[in-house]
Amino acid sequence: MKPILKKLASALALLIWGAVCVWGQAPEETVTWKVSQGKTENGLCEIIFDGTIAQGWHTYSVDHELTPTEVTFTDPKGYTLEGGLYEILPSKELDGEHVYFDRIRIGQKIRITAEADSLKGEIAWRSCNDQFCASPEYLNFSIPLEAKEATVAPADSSQSSGSLWGLILEAILWGFAMLLTPCVFPMIPMTISFFMKGSSTPAAGRFKAFMYGLFIVLLYTVPISAIIGITYIFGGETVTADIFNWLATHWLPNIIFFIVFMIFAASFFGAFEITLPSSLVNKSDQNSDKGGLAGIFFMALTLVLVSFSCTGPIVGSVLIKSTQGEFWTPMVTMLAFSIAFALPFTIFAMFPSLLKKLKSGSWLNSVKVVLGFIEVALGFKFLSVADQTYHWGLLDREIYLGIWIVVFTLLGLYLLGKIRFEADSEVKHIGVFRLFLVIVDFTFVVYMIPGMFGAPLKALSGYLPPIETQDFVIWSKEDGSMPVQSLSDVNAGETGLHKLPLGLTGYLSIDEALVEAKKVGKPVFVDISGLACVNCREMEQRVWSDPQVLQLLRDEFVIAVLYTDDKEKLPESEWVTTKNGKVLKDRGRVNAYYVRERFDVSAQPNYVILDPQGNQITPIRGYNLDIDGFVEFLKSGLK
Repeated sequence: MKPILKKLASALALLIWGAVCVWGQAPEETVTWKVSQGKTENGLCEIIFDGTIAQGWHTYSVDHELTPTEVTFTDPKGYTLEGGLYEILPSKELDGEHVYFDRIRIGQKIRITAEADSLKGEIAWRSCNDQFCASPEYLNFSIPLEAKEATVAPADSSQSSGSLWGLILEAILWGFAMLLTPCVFPMIPMTISFFMKGSSTPAAGRFKAFMYGLFIVLLYTVPISAIIGITYIFGGETVTADIFNWLATHWLPNIIFFIVFMIFAASFFGAFEITLPSSLVNKSDQNSDKGGLAGIFFMALTLVLVSFSCTGPIVGSVLIKSTQGEFWTPMVTMLAFSIAFALPFTIFAMFPSLLKKLKSGSWLNSVKVVLGFIEVALGFKFLSVADQTYHWGLLDREIYLGIWIVVFTLLGLYLLGKIRFEADSEVKHIGVFRLFLVIVDFTFVVYMIPGMFGAPLKALSGYLPPIETQDFVIWSKEDGSMPVQSLSDVNAGETGLHKLPLGLTGYLSIDEALVEAKKVGKPVFVDISGLACVNCREMEQRVWSDPQVLQLLRDEFVIAVLYTDDKEKLPESEWVTTKNGKVLKDRGRVNAYYVRERFDVSAQPNYVILDPQGNQITPIRGYNLDIDGFVEFLKSGLK
């Protein structure tokens, strides 16, 4: 009975407000509409209805019981409707009703069945403010209809290759580049340690190293090819992207990776010896070849799983290509990527077999201990990923730097012989090579110390937490290293404005950024980023920090930063339901869904510029440290 009374009360209220409209003043149009054709794929096309709502007014969602926003299509020749209207931007809740403020963006799928010159129809809506409701409004529209396949957000030429060979070359370069990322580099000492024992013959050692590389290639290529096939057939690119995002940013795999690195470090320090279970050892004795290959396979599997924190976004981009009609190309490029990625590790796996030719001694244990210190330092990167994406506040920048300074100071003291472990021999004197390592190590320590006071430390920008997590910063306005706060500690207030790196300010919502852009008449610089994105931090410290870039971002743009891995829970009014009916409840998933649907990208960082009405005015620009190119990109958005 109560729901019925509630509906009657709502209807009565609307009637009263309608009467009040006679005396109230409403703008000529409470919503200014723009209708456009979106992406066309396999004959299925998206029609986008983008409305700018007058200040102080709101309009109702497409599923409102009494006064929904509706679209009626007239003379539907050459196309059929697929489903009903759906939200592209989420509605918000007001007194139990789903409404839109500032902007409404809805869509309708149509299937083009024959040649059609235009699409005509009528939009009907009703808007209200705090005092009264305007009369129902109607708008007739007509847009040209193109049947050709199109994309909404084409990337620039630097990100897309015109030929298969261009894509293969790009994949090879990415494969080699991944070696220098903080998630992959720590696996080098683990590889050396694993193959340290060598093999009975040089040929056997080379065979095991070759199989190690082959397993890496297969572990990347075979599952990815299977997933590509599934996404191509069933259109499940959203599911696969979610898997990679979970592996790279969720707290569980990152905590597991952190613990694994600490266990390896303890083993390197001599706390215990990591061995296979006796049952596996017995089976290996029965068939040494199979047993050896099993161990090599699991070592390769560990490398692939751990490295996904950095390679996941690249792999995700390859997967998205498979849904755009390119079936074989992603498989070939993934094969090229995995071969380039595996080649250095294959060489590293062969290297320990040569150590037997060298004179044995305590230096072998010293190598393990040095690797142990490196494992401790780099292992904290995974804990930092979980800390940043879930806003735990455990590893602020100065704490992270403090740990590294202590670890590498202890490493320097160890190299000098001031610290010894149980298996170490006394160091009576140090050689030239060890002295060189000591100099490099302590130089690195001295380099990090200013970072405790806010120095940017650009060379380490990809490894360290963002500078906005640092509490104590001595800021020099000339270098742009202004202290900023964490996302949970910003003074956003009602404006939604947040403090960003380098003293910039911006919005964490595209809707809020567009509202501000309309007020000030500036374009919107959209930063598709990630809290745990290594390359994003590097772009900020190496490119954004350039005085010309910083001046343009600060003075000429409204900035919207869309973190696709932010685990912050949103209020229910900001939840988004996907086309498949999945409800997205955290900021990262909502942003990732919006970015995929609007721009067809899944990797970070990516940058694009929109006009105040939300129209894309530049191609998408990805990770590129060319400062002059970035300046030209920004200026192209101001023309």
